[in-house]
Amino acid sequence: METNLESSSAISSDFLVIELAQPDDFDGFRQAARVLLALNAEPHAVRWRFCQPLARQMQAQDLFAADEAGSVVGRALTPDALDQLPLPPAQPLRLGKSQLSTLRLACCHSLAGRFALCYRWLYRLQADHRLRLDALDSDWREIERLAKAAGREIHKMHAFVRFRPVPGTEAEGQATQIAWFEPEHHVLRAASGFFRRRFPNMRWAILTPQCSVYWDLEQLLLAPGSTADQAPGPDAGEQLWLTYYRSTFNPARLKEQAMQREMPRKYWKNLPEAVLISELVAGARGRTQRMLQT
Repeated sequence: METNLESSSAISSDFLVIELAQPDDFDGFRQAARVLLALNAEPHAVRWRFCQPLARQMQAQDLFAADEAGSVVGRALTPDALDQLPLPPAQPLRLGKSQLSTLRLACCHSLAGRFALCYRWLYRLQADHRLRLDALDSDWREIERLAKAAGREIHKMHAFVRFRPVPGTEAEGQATQIAWFEPEHHVLRAASGFFRRRFPNMRWAILTPQCSVYWDLEQLLLAPGSTADQAPGPDAGEQLWLTYYRSTFNPARLKEQAMQREMPRKYWKNLPEAVLISELVAGARGRTQRMLQT
């Protein structure tokens, strides 16, 4: 027997509004999706939004386009509140590891309708399990596109974050290292595990416009977003890095298009070595010719 969402005592509106904790709250999305699928809640009857506790803003930010009336109608429920609803017996929907990973990355994308898209595919999959094998399904292809874009952003973050020590933040003789980064998608939390594993014995923080993360040698702590002027400026060791970068630059191996593909210009403003790129590229052909002659 299907559960009628409109007549449920817990829900007294035209559709259901699910309020997630963060813009990349895949765990909350997964928890809510389990309940919604058990209730057979149709995708068009669900709206997804998130609150911003890190910024101390209690008003929710809508992740789904407003309806024709220009407003979102419905009682907002968190995934935990959904768990309190009486559920009919239902067979849980099981996904493969790679599909779960793809959904998780897709939920890190900045597309406004990412949660609605993922839930729609899950709803359709529950109705027809053959969809699991359809790699050409339009919803799944869009989910994969979002996941690939978010995955690329995580990779670029791993490559282009540059830490700088901040004077006055010394603890146990070690200054906190702080980096500024401007990701295109909500990938900071997904990318921060890499830095925790790579720098376990260093206190560090990564600041982004959406949120920030701090490693205190024991746990990762989330904080509100920041602005570029809150990031530290160049330090004494930066000149040493620039000298090393200049000395290791090989003009004979320069491929400008490949370089800009791997290091897009949008990241240059936050890379100390970017100030050298134009100069080194401009002189590369002459240096290559001299090397060949020698």
